[in-house]
Amino acid sequence: MFADLKNTKLKQREIASLLGIAQPDVSPLMGHFSRCTTDKLLDFLKRLDRKVTIRISPHKPGGPYQEVGVTP
Repeated sequence: MFADLKNTKLKQREIASLLGIAQPDVSPLMGHFSRCTTDKLLDFLKRLDRKVTIRISPHKPGGPYQEVGVTP
């Protein structure tokens, strides 16, 4: 999501307006999901008109406990 915003020609103040945050908070967020709470990340995705689906399944031995997938 943040990579997509980086690749646009939007200025940081425009990105801040889209995400509902202050302009100085844009730069530290780019590429650093760990700086966002889950609630804040979901709010950003909603503001960007993105659908979020959470799928819960049994863990397979040796497999990751978390996976994130993004579709265009």
